[in-house]
Amino acid sequence: MGYISFAMFILAYCRGKCIEGANNVQVKSKVPTFLTFRDSIVDPGNNNFLPTIAKANHLPYGRDFKGRQPTGRFCNGKIAADFIAAGLGVKETVPPYLDPKLSTQDLLTGVSFATSGTGYDNLTTAVV
Repeated sequence: MGYISFAMFILAYCRGKCIEGANNVQVKSKVPTFLTFRDSIVDPGNNNFLPTIAKANHLPYGRDFKGRQPTGRFCNGKIAADFIAAGLGVKETVPPYLDPKLSTQDLLTGVSFATSGTGYDNLTTAVV
């Protein structure tokens, strides 16, 4: 079911970009805020601020990201949430909620509550 929802989003996004490109007009975002909840797939670095061994604040993570520095994203560059937020016109990257440098504007436009190592099994918290 999740794949169908994701495919529908991609089709709607591509359709909007085609119309925008054909008219050569920038469309203002109708999405005011973008929030994410999940695990390492969309964790932009919340684990950097938690006492856990599941961190991505070291190389090779971040080598394709701006500045070529690890940010805590479990990816070489942008994560899926960054691409979706940028596609919706909300922001280029989604910041972690636990970042002490988080601004009020970031909270109003969207943050990620995702953290790597989350799971439904109680054993997950014992290991990580």
